[in-house]
Amino acid sequence: MRIEEIKEKIRHEEYEISFHAEKERYAEDITISDLETAISNGRILEDYLDDPRGQSCLILGYSQDRPIHIVCGYTSINWIRVITVYIPKPPKWIDERTRSK
Repeated sequence: MRIEEIKEKIRHEEYEISFHAEKERYAEDITISDLETAISNGRILEDYLDDPRGQSCLILGYSQDRPIHIVCGYTSINWIRVITVYIPKPPKWIDERTRSK
């Protein structure tokens, strides 16, 4: 996946948010605006080429001075699917760029 293509699709509202991502978004108090802002200034942190749901990636972006992780893939009509969204924190993450062992 290419970050510029993802950003372009987000700008044109060619995306959907999975039910799982919606639950996580509410739990983490992440607004749609936060999600879009984080993707617009984000970069790909990890690429998941062998994801059984199809190629996906982990984006790190920021909104309101908070790091936000967004996992994205493609839909069958080539839109972006937001698979999950969350604030990276221990114990899974040492910081927003580094996974715990």
